[in-house]
Amino acid sequence: MPANKSAKRICVFCGSSLGVRAGYREAAEATGRVLASRGIGVVFGGSHLGLMGAVAQAAMDAGGEVIGVIPEALVAKEVAYTKLADLRVVGSMHERKALMAELADGFIALPGGFGTFEEFCEILTWAQLGFHGKPCGLLNVEGYYDSLLGMFDHAVREGFVRAAHREMVLCEREPGALVERMLAFEAPRAEKWIGREET
Repeated sequence: MPANKSAKRICVFCGSSLGVRAGYREAAEATGRVLASRGIGVVFGGSHLGLMGAVAQAAMDAGGEVIGVIPEALVAKEVAYTKLADLRVVGSMHERKALMAELADGFIALPGGFGTFEEFCEILTWAQLGFHGKPCGLLNVEGYYDSLLGMFDHAVREGFVRAAHREMVLCEREPGALVERMLAFEAPRAEKWIGREET
């Protein structure tokens, strides 16, 4: 997403559960409304459950574009958001992530579990490797991602992540502020492999 404040779609990774705090759902709904108000479409995992359903419904209620991408195996488990005008069914989780990445101009992770962590860290790794230059943001609702951010900082201190790559992780507590930072994002130009220049 170049720093010209243009974006067609943002992919939202988040939980298929609502979590224990009301603030998680409120943030998911606010994210859907913020994106729709800026004319930015939502790409998400295609489930009607949890925060995923909350983001999608809020965006649709606000008149936004919403694209769901879900593997066939989860459709069979009856978790697909069948009310979507654009629900794309794929063959595997790998295909799901690849299509979501292709459709999106940026990525936001809301609170979620293992799947959310994995999706965000994979897309962040692709950015680190220079496979894409799209912004990657964490919506740190209720301090949910404080520990993960601390782990990223630890990886920098221990020489496994460059500071320039750590700075690619945009983080805010409010969706509007996060989207604004993403729209202004410019990808860093730094070698991924620490110490390679010494060999």
